[in-house]
Amino acid sequence: MPRSPRVVIPEVPVHVIQRGHNRAPTFRCADDFRRYRETLFEACQRVRCAIHAYVFMTNHAHLLITPEDRDDPARIMQAIGRRYVRYVNKRHRRTGALWEGRFRSSVIHSERYLFVCSRYIELNPVRAAMVHDPDQYRWSSFGHNAYGEPDELITPHASYLTLGSSAEERQTFYRALFEDPLDARTVDDIRRAVNQGTALREEELVST
Repeated sequence: MPRSPRVVIPEVPVHVIQRGHNRAPTFRCADDFRRYRETLFEACQRVRCAIHAYVFMTNHAHLLITPEDRDDPARIMQAIGRRYVRYVNKRHRRTGALWEGRFRSSVIHSERYLFVCSRYIELNPVRAAMVHDPDQYRWSSFGHNAYGEPDELITPHASYLTLGSSAEERQTFYRALFEDPLDARTVDDIRRAVNQGTALREEELVST
């Protein structure tokens, strides 16, 4: 059965998930996280793709990006597949597939969904019971978006810049979005949308 084509629209944000093969670990130490981060940054610079939020978990990564071209997400994942996998195989003396065959993605169709998706991404370590608060997790964009910590990976989305007239105001507003957790239905709907490659409908965003 042929695979459904991914929906990627230039200049429209997209939620991307890259998972480890059979959910096996893709990051085993701090150096792995750092190398993936460097590879991702270099790949995005080459294709001029902006990253607005991210989290690197033990066996997968979430990205919220805006591509300039519909093929940009694929080009980024291909670059990571070549360079990061080569590094991991050499460092950890392994062979075989590291990532699932295809990355998953879902178009972000509205400003409201943009911030819901950003919260979903940065709250991953909390939902996984790795930390109590998102600011306790090192490999995430939360520190930058919520507190202004330096992060060369992040390019603020235009909607983020409307949250306040100064960086401090924007960060305060952004932190307030995390005062209440995402409800279980919204979490499930976001997962379904990205796994099926569909856009989440506005009416599905409840209590967010």
